[in-house]
Amino acid sequence: MLDVCLLGTGGMMPLPYRRLTSLMLRCEGSALLTDCGEGTQVALKEKGWSPKPLDIICFTHYHADHISGLPGLLLTMGNAERTEPVTMIGPKGLERVVTALRTIAPELPFPITFIELTEPRQQLVLGPYVIDAYRVNHNVICYGYSFSIPRRGKFDVDRARSQEIPQKYWSRLQNGETVETEGRVLTPDMVLGPPRRGIRVAYCTDTRPVPVIAEYAKEADLFICEGMYGEDGKESKAREYKHMTFYEAARLAKEAQPKEMWLTHYSPSLTRPEEFMDRVREIFPGAKAARDGWSAELGFEETP
Repeated sequence: MLDVCLLGTGGMMPLPYRRLTSLMLRCEGSALLTDCGEGTQVALKEKGWSPKPLDIICFTHYHADHISGLPGLLLTMGNAERTEPVTMIGPKGLERVVTALRTIAPELPFPITFIELTEPRQQLVLGPYVIDAYRVNHNVICYGYSFSIPRRGKFDVDRARSQEIPQKYWSRLQNGETVETEGRVLTPDMVLGPPRRGIRVAYCTDTRPVPVIAEYAKEADLFICEGMYGEDGKESKAREYKHMTFYEAARLAKEAQPKEMWLTHYSPSLTRPEEFMDRVREIFPGAKAARDGWSAELGFEETP
């Protein structure tokens, strides 16, 4: 099971009814945050989620509307008596940027580990998450992310019995462990079928439409994509500032065919994004204009 909450959907500046960009995932007791705009802490409070189990924080880039909420969040995590390490992931310069922000949050009871992205594509495995980062096209270095929860193959009882594997080791093998016992090495592949379809959420914002976005969003359970502008006549502005319109995002979704797409990162001038969704859904029927606090519980597909 993967819990998803889009904490904030605004771009550039917070509004009374719209906080800045932030996405939180929860799986197996571990939380992952992507971007931390102003208002993230309040949004978490409203959702009823705690920042204490926040193990991983990813950043797309270092514009203020994506990172300005970080110092206060770190202080709150410290006040919640967190002592476990926090891993931060982002483009090159991450440690320098965070260190500067921590001028107002210098003492924390937990260490921070920095992973700086330097390649066009990088994959990391942290806790229950497989994190794929891919470079997109903004006016500063910016990354999109794909977050996957893999699923092992189905346990084959008949194979376990035919190989005389003691039942006391079954659960360990099912959980991916290798067991050494009585001169034998028991490996998970001896009792597990091929990997099954996992869960995947693709996320990108602050970019022009580029093919790599559709590649990582392909058949995702949820594709969360920037839609800065919905109004007519904004195409040249989107190109100039390297953002996307609703319709460009919808065409990426049409190519990728995720189960659902949520638009986010709206311009402050876009007060009623849902007014434009009929045209968007003509391109990709599974598109929705997300609002702050939108949530989903994503589970594994049922298999025979």
